[in-house]
Amino acid sequence: MLKAALNRAFHTDRVSSDSAWRKVKPFKKVDEAVVRYLSAAEARRLVRACPEDFRKLVQAALLTGCRYSELARLKCGNFNSDSGTLAIRLSKGKVRHVVLTDEAKAAFEGWTAKRSAANLVFLRDDGNAWGASHQKRPLDEASAQAQIRPAVNFHILRHSHGSHLAMNGVPMGVIAAQLGHADTRMTEKHYAHLAPSCIAQTIRANFPILNLHEKSQIVPFRRRVST
Repeated sequence: MLKAALNRAFHTDRVSSDSAWRKVKPFKKVDEAVVRYLSAAEARRLVRACPEDFRKLVQAALLTGCRYSELARLKCGNFNSDSGTLAIRLSKGKVRHVVLTDEAKAAFEGWTAKRSAANLVFLRDDGNAWGASHQKRPLDEASAQAQIRPAVNFHILRHSHGSHLAMNGVPMGVIAAQLGHADTRMTEKHYAHLAPSCIAQTIRANFPILNLHEKSQIVPFRRRVST
């Protein structure tokens, strides 16, 4: 990122030369994505280990792939039961629609039932909103209780959602839309390697049969057995 900024400065004539950083190369494998995700069994153990108010947030993250900040400010009116979606308000008035599974839809119906559209979906036990960094301590404690090491952070919950979609053959473009990636480059970097079966099935289903194999006319050699 620093090199990109310096190159932009050079190309816009803010600096006279790029010789100072032109030969700088990144460390080997620095761009390889290392994605940690929770198995279904780990996810269940983690959820059971969370206190009740925080448990809802963890469940929502695993079921939707939403960021902590997106869930913390999510209002009941952002849930549409008819379409089974969440409207995630982004910067500059943009909206991302997150598709809910039947399990996720049922959970949000329970969390928002008989509540005003202006109410936050997720609140702490004391009635206050979840704030910045409030998620770290309960996640650390729940990870320890669930015997998950190293401790889970909230981004791993988001990665778990994307990873399970990829492993079940969901196209990268669909995962990108669900997670709110601008394009599929970031999605492919993190999740493409988790979908080898999908790639293999697509290739085998779409490559034509060329009939290149010919039956051999060579008679196999058989060793004479002496009696």
